[in-house]
Amino acid sequence: MIRLDKIGKQNGKQIVFIEASAALQRGEKVGLVGPNGAGKTTLFRMITGEEPPDEGQVSTERGITIGYFSQDVGEMSGRSAVAEVMEGAGPVSAVAAELRELEAAMADPDRADEMDAIIERYGEVQSRFEELDGYALEGRAREVLDGLSFSQEMMDGDVGALSGGWKMRVALARILLMRPDAMLLDEPSNHLDLESLIWLESFLKGYDGALLMTSHDRAFMNRVVSKIIEIDAGQLTTYSGDYEFYEGQRALAEAQKQAQFERQQAMLAKEIAFIERFKARASHAAQVQSRVKKLDKIERVEPPKRRVSVSFDFPPAPRSGEDVVSLKGVHKRYGAKVIYEGLDFGIRRRERWCVMGVNGAGKSTLLKLVTGTTEPDAGTVAIGGSVKLGYFAQHAMDLLDGELTIFESLEQDFPQAGQGSLRALAGCFGFSGDDVEKRCRVLSGGEKARLVMAKMLYDPPNFLVLDEPTNHLDIVTKQMLIGALSAYEGTMLFVSHDRHFLAALSNRVLELTEEGPHLYGGGYTEYVARTGQEAPGLRH
Repeated sequence: MIRLDKIGKQNGKQIVFIEASAALQRGEKVGLVGPNGAGKTTLFRMITGEEPPDEGQVSTERGITIGYFSQDVGEMSGRSAVAEVMEGAGPVSAVAAELRELEAAMADPDRADEMDAIIERYGEVQSRFEELDGYALEGRAREVLDGLSFSQEMMDGDVGALSGGWKMRVALARILLMRPDAMLLDEPSNHLDLESLIWLESFLKGYDGALLMTSHDRAFMNRVVSKIIEIDAGQLTTYSGDYEFYEGQRALAEAQKQAQFERQQAMLAKEIAFIERFKARASHAAQVQSRVKKLDKIERVEPPKRRVSVSFDFPPAPRSGEDVVSLKGVHKRYGAKVIYEGLDFGIRRRERWCVMGVNGAGKSTLLKLVTGTTEPDAGTVAIGGSVKLGYFAQHAMDLLDGELTIFESLEQDFPQAGQGSLRALAGCFGFSGDDVEKRCRVLSGGEKARLVMAKMLYDPPNFLVLDEPTNHLDIVTKQMLIGALSAYEGTMLFVSHDRHFLAALSNRVLELTEEGPHLYGGGYTEYVARTGQEAPGLRH
């Protein structure tokens, strides 16, 4: 269906692909993986024809439709979210637009003298709209938007009033409604809450076209794909199986290659030692000569390429008192919307609470109340003795001074620290060598998140409050963070839509519902077992 044959591609000085080949067959669901900057987006752009390869060929079957969702959604305004989504559905969208114009014209008193012609045209356009199954299309568009957590008001309101994250969902909904023969989805799981993510998972499982997607969410990837294409050092390698299978196969191949390399190194060392020992003896000249020739002919085994992994290393945090935070009779509202009415909630030392609830249930508000960044309308929030709080919030990334380099930003926060120790800190968080000279304004979302986390954990708090800490992190970096937080001995309160992160780190669940809060002992895995659902909004 889509083939990449021996493609070569260079961006500036960076070689992205060297004689790389892969294929996407009808109905296949494939995950595209590789380190940041490996060329995943370049690959998508070559398939859609936005960028040609320097060498080789990208071929697509004649007549197939391709839908491409990227993180760059462009401008959207002046239409409702429903109209914007239907716009991507081919000819029917143009007919729908004319129908809306004619409806506006019929309601316009200044055009009364044209009314007969308008009504006649309206009848023609309406027939065409019915022929194209337009009324069903609007229903399907609303169904997709509902799955992505849009309210009726948001569906019918101007798309221009939505935030960047919601516009991203509109762009995704356009591709899903289009149901092309092949879908290319670049990070579709970004900006989605857990309910939308689980709905999208189910939609993609039922989609009968071909799918090629990237995602930083391993649970999502595992449930949707049955094949992995890995980009590494300019090559494309295909693995049959989900992400978990790919990880196991990759580790196995690495271990085998390492063992092969070590065996050859031992053999070479033995041969070289023999040559060195006997090269001056005439009696061994023929043997020495024979071994030198043998060594020249041997094809050297390369050691496996090691992925540079971020490894977080927490210094131990000071011990807090047993009662970390206590909320009593807390009331909070925003305008007419009541968020909390008499909330009582307490956290004790070494508890790890994950907070769950649908959009607008008050998850981030709870974190703001606990950290003191917002005040309750009534009631009290009391922080316990010897509690040292660290708060990771999405807005913290916007507060970085864009003109400072990474190193200057760290120096500004820790003026007493030595250069060596700050460089070591930057290295732990994936900023090695010249990376520390990058200015904050050019950093990606993931790099900003790592820098904010580095600042928070340099002098570690004993109470971590984390609002979507994994939003911009790739799978490898998330895994490192999970490893480090598993060894962390402090207390945690966090919100995340990453099920792998939730299951690995929580030992308590606070579920916020319209009826009030529900507390569950045991972590996210026990919560799923007890409720039979992976997210609160899925229960009916």
